Amino acid sequence: MQFLKRNIPVLIAFVMGIAMVCQYYIPSQASQDFGSDMNIWTEIIFAFALLIGVQSLIHNHTNKIRRKQVGYGFSWAVIISMIAMTIAGLIGGGVDNTKGMYFWMFQYLQVPMQATVFSILCFYIATAAYRAFRAKTPEATMLLIAAAIAMLGRVPVGTELTDWIPLGTFWANLRMEIMTDWLLNIPNTAGFRAVMFGVGLGIISTSLRIIFGIERTYMGGGD
Repeated sequence: MQFLKRNIPVLIAFVMGIAMVCQYYIPSQASQDFGSDMNIWTEIIFAFALLIGVQSLIHNHTNKIRRKQVGYGFSWAVIISMIAMTIAGLIGGGVDNTKGMYFWMFQYLQVPMQATVFSILCFYIATAAYRAFRAKTPEATMLLIAAAIAMLGRVPVGTELTDWIPLGTFWANLRMEIMTDWLLNIPNTAGFRAVMFGVGLGIISTSLRIIFGIERTYMGGGD
């Protein structure tokens, strides 16, 4: 039993990981067909994982309701909303049916609630920006200056401050909109690409750890 629970999943992860890596670099029809079949199986496994996730969500929230834990009213809201949206989707034709109940609930309930949440988040973003932009260090000062230029260069009031600088001259580089474009296209893009390189290396290292059996948290354990 221990062999089936621990060694078989590692063996499957190793074989499929190596197979998918090789498939990507083998330019043949058989290799492409294999990749397409694996993508279909991935969608099937995702569907079963979705069912397991829904079952786990219902189980956790029903336990909170049964034990009347703190905030169990929100658990009622989650379960009722999930059931209501599921029924509306099954009988209402989904989001493509603009006259169905599902579309109405999505458009006039979920979208306004999402907008409300994001509008509240702006206050947290503002406080975080205030703490980050306090010019106590040279790095914070540069961040403050760059952020001020980027914000001013995207609003009419900011661009009007430097409208008097003529275009086609060297001093036109000091126009607010031009400085903003330079900040967003060069330093910001360079930093974003560096972050993406780091993310890519992290994905590669994690994938190798899973393929060679070093990372086994996907089996429900910590080792």
